[in-house]
Amino acid sequence: MALSEPTRPARLLDRTAVELRDALAAGELSAREVTRAALDAAAAHADLGAFAFLDAEGALARADALDTARRHPRDGAVPVSLHGLPLAVKDLTDVAGMPTCFGSALLADAPPAAQDDPLVARLREAGTVVLGKTTVPEFGLDSYSENLVGSPARNPLDPSRTPGGSSGGSAAAVAAGILAWAPGSDGGGSIRIPAAACGLVGLKPGRGTVPTDEAADSVRTLTVSGPLAHTVEDAALLFDVMTTPEGFGGRALADVRRATEDRRAGAPHAGVRIGLSTGSPFPPAVEVSLARPALAALTRAAALLEAGGHAVEPFSPYYGERYHEDFRTVWTSGLLRAPLPPVAEEHVGAVAASFLRSARAAGPEKAAAAVERLEEWAQNVRAQFGSVDVVMTPVLATAPPEVGHFLALPPEENYAAQCAFTPYTSMVNVLGLPAVSVPVDRDEAGLSWSVQLIGRPGDEGRLLALAAHLELLLAG
Repeated sequence: MALSEPTRPARLLDRTAVELRDALAAGELSAREVTRAALDAAAAHADLGAFAFLDAEGALARADALDTARRHPRDGAVPVSLHGLPLAVKDLTDVAGMPTCFGSALLADAPPAAQDDPLVARLREAGTVVLGKTTVPEFGLDSYSENLVGSPARNPLDPSRTPGGSSGGSAAAVAAGILAWAPGSDGGGSIRIPAAACGLVGLKPGRGTVPTDEAADSVRTLTVSGPLAHTVEDAALLFDVMTTPEGFGGRALADVRRATEDRRAGAPHAGVRIGLSTGSPFPPAVEVSLARPALAALTRAAALLEAGGHAVEPFSPYYGERYHEDFRTVWTSGLLRAPLPPVAEEHVGAVAASFLRSARAAGPEKAAAAVERLEEWAQNVRAQFGSVDVVMTPVLATAPPEVGHFLALPPEENYAAQCAFTPYTSMVNVLGLPAVSVPVDRDEAGLSWSVQLIGRPGDEGRLLALAAHLELLLAG
């Protein structure tokens, strides 16, 4: 199969999401023009498998309605902040009129959803156009975006490789220039992993930050929503829309711009104390070995940030030895809360079937005990992280494997290999802290390597400002 090289459609990726927003607001572009360009780009890159479902007719009708409303505003109508900006939603999230199949044959015949998920409703209220649903691993369980019901998502930087998961289809669409940005969800790294794999910025907000997310009730609530984008500014704008009505009054973009302008002007600024760490909580259960480019990216980012006025120091938290077992128990127990039939194992892939069996075997008592231990673990590790302002780690330990690599492994080996590939992400979900993945380097093969910045509770603004400073330092 001949795979397309990633290209940048002139109308979309020659402009950032912020620039597109401004051009749409000024009437230089129409919602139909931008939506048509996105749909054309999706067709041109169909071999990347980014989309599980496209609704071209519905998207264009929505764009036309937005353009009409702009030309003939109703009395008292409030302007929308993201008029005409296209995006797509993971096939784990309900969009009215589109099926939600969770990447599973078990739900392949799911009827169209009757209403939008609250996050989708908020994004629509802000004026966005939803093109369709993006490819995910079955039930969003894995750090690669392949399933048994559709084409695998592929990495635009090297289409033989995975774009990561579970927001891999969304990341592929953004990295290929189909979309300027996309919302993602992150339960163990599912925004930051594909962001790092595809050379994007990916923000995982802290637990309870995005109002439309599931109510935070301890480490049982691992998954949060956040943005995938090309720039920190774009990520900040989408984060503002996710966290404030229509994005009006959101502070993240303003904070990023103010910090960037001050640094360009050479204004004095307070440095951030950064703890540099390569430790992971997965050993000794899982051996973690960092590829040379991962370490090189971390070293480069540390040197730039130190030269930029921040204090960077070695940081070695103690993680104990039970994290891997307890996280797996809590992670898989989430399947028991899904409305699956008793015979689900017969209709799902090998990994999902294995997780279901182990979750049922563990039972509620073992899951509750694991939650209790992880709560204590998180309290201890958060206290250690509190000795610095930000903890910086790699995101991926190795390059994204080839498509099919994980699926070829027996389930237990598959899961261990995923942990070794992504040893720094799931712990942040357990801690409930915000974190952002920032691309730093490209290797000789053109693959991207990123660092993860982990902040304190409620620290998304400072994290994004620090990420913007790193972005500025990388640009020279």
